[in-house]
Amino acid sequence: MDEDCSQSIEVTVEAAGWNVTVTDPEAFCADIARAALLELPDDVRERVELGIILTDDASIRELNARWRGKDKPTNVLSFPGVGDDEDWPSAGPVLLGDIVVAWETVRDEAEAAGIGADAHLAHMVVHGLLHLAGHDHIEDAEADEMEGAERRILGQLGFADPYAGTALLETSEEPLS
Repeated sequence: MDEDCSQSIEVTVEAAGWNVTVTDPEAFCADIARAALLELPDDVRERVELGIILTDDASIRELNARWRGKDKPTNVLSFPGVGDDEDWPSAGPVLLGDIVVAWETVRDEAEAAGIGADAHLAHMVVHGLLHLAGHDHIEDAEADEMEGAERRILGQLGFADPYAGTALLETSEEPLS
């Protein structure tokens, strides 16, 4: 395997609504992901392979039912590749995993919170990527750490605190293992 590999972020738009809601969703998500990847060590970040799929509620519902036994749509799912930082190879690509985001759910949650769908999409990409990097929000201390990282990353990108007075992630799920 080639030890001199470079970062790869592949964004696939499956639901047409994303193109109406977000200007150039592929570039938008790749930029958000690159900002979140700054949380990783330099030598890992440079070798990450990441997929982001912008889909719809029907598709994410099928994934949620198949992999989590929950027959309902959700805003974001994370499918880890190599696992947490202890499993990352010292050379070659780091197959971080895939993030899947549902258009209708994100749009509806953003509308309910009075924020733009692009801001909520940015949050979902950051949230999903942090799951792939080993963060979780099951225990309170873990949730505080993960939310702090989300706030920091999104703030650096110019987005408002996603947790200020709202609970947008009540429906999101832990990463699949």
